[in-house]
Amino acid sequence: MICPIRKPLSVLSALATLVVLAGCAATPSQPTAPVAGPVAPAQCPPVAAAPVCPEPRTPDAKPEPPPAVPAFQAADWAALPEWQRDDLAQAWGGLLASCRAIREPAAREAWSVSCEAARALGDKPLTANVRAFMETHLQPWQIVNADGTQEGLVTGYYEPLIRASRWKSARFTTPVYGVPDDMLNLDIASLYPETKGLRLRGRVEGRKVLPYWSREQIEAQGERFPAKVLAWAEDPVELFFLQVQGSGQAEFSDGSRVRLAYADQNGHPYISIGRYLINKGEMKLEQASMQGLKNWVKANPTRQSELLNANPSYVFFREEAAGNEGPKGSLGVPLAAGRAIAVDPRTVPLGAPVFISFPKPEGGQMNRLVMAQDTGGAIRGRVRADFFWGFGAEAGAQAGRMRQQGKMWLLWPRGAVPPPANP
Repeated sequence: MICPIRKPLSVLSALATLVVLAGCAATPSQPTAPVAGPVAPAQCPPVAAAPVCPEPRTPDAKPEPPPAVPAFQAADWAALPEWQRDDLAQAWGGLLASCRAIREPAAREAWSVSCEAARALGDKPLTANVRAFMETHLQPWQIVNADGTQEGLVTGYYEPLIRASRWKSARFTTPVYGVPDDMLNLDIASLYPETKGLRLRGRVEGRKVLPYWSREQIEAQGERFPAKVLAWAEDPVELFFLQVQGSGQAEFSDGSRVRLAYADQNGHPYISIGRYLINKGEMKLEQASMQGLKNWVKANPTRQSELLNANPSYVFFREEAAGNEGPKGSLGVPLAAGRAIAVDPRTVPLGAPVFISFPKPEGGQMNRLVMAQDTGGAIRGRVRADFFWGFGAEAGAQAGRMRQQGKMWLLWPRGAVPPPANP
């Protein structure tokens, strides 16, 4: 899922604008009226008691919000629904992959002993041995929202397949772009700490750094857009949803496939096109599934561009071999179908195991150990997850119906305290 500071005709003048588009906001200062000449210092009116100027009061001032509830509350294993019934061995490969990939120094230190013990169990331990390892080395912590509630939104995603060609034709007209040649990746957190964690993308125009092009602006440039075309997609709507998922596969007419892996993004915030239609009164919340949106486009073909451009975010790809493993998430390891989630890393450390519980769209309950190995522009909040269903149409049908309320427990090395949450 773009910031500068205001100095006339300078590069810094664009950085404030980029910060705004990336999601940061500043409180404007009140302007001071110009003064014609010297002004006597303000005097307090005489008062019988000590002459102290009172603080201004705002009649409609709202009370200060209560302090946020801590993000993690210690729990015991009995609190995890059907913990004893889950086939934990299915998530073991993901745990070993996380142990190899965790990069944050404090997390690596916290996990050092537990990961060493995990490696000693080998690649394919029995489920009973995995459960014994977990209960010996890890401690469950329930993740709670800032207001103290325990449930949050669980959506789903998958790896889609699109039809594509290496050459443009009357059938294949939509370009799949690699990272643009002119896009800047801006890192100004050392000067402006409030930009830390934001995706800041820009471009140079003359002596200014401006926000990078939005989806609509990219589409308007056509073949003049300065990026390599990796392939030509048959259906722009299917490519749009591949961008929303973050990665996917492209199949060519000879049956060969390549993986289109996430490479970068234009720095604009992700905006749900389903929410766009709901706000316009053209769709109800329960209709705003992926299939519902595709059906809307089929019924309103002349408004396809309007709808897609309502989301200014644009994802760029790199080409990889399709292989037999899942796509790589933000942690850099392949995602296992049904055993990986995308999280907000400001709360849930990347690489950590999480136990998740939510009602399945078709009925029944999903209670499962998963690995937090991915992130997403729309995944914001404490109790918030995107469940990875896997590859293909069936996984897409499951993901497209997901908008569930669920609970989450972080599993963290025993004796260590989870890092504090930022949101």
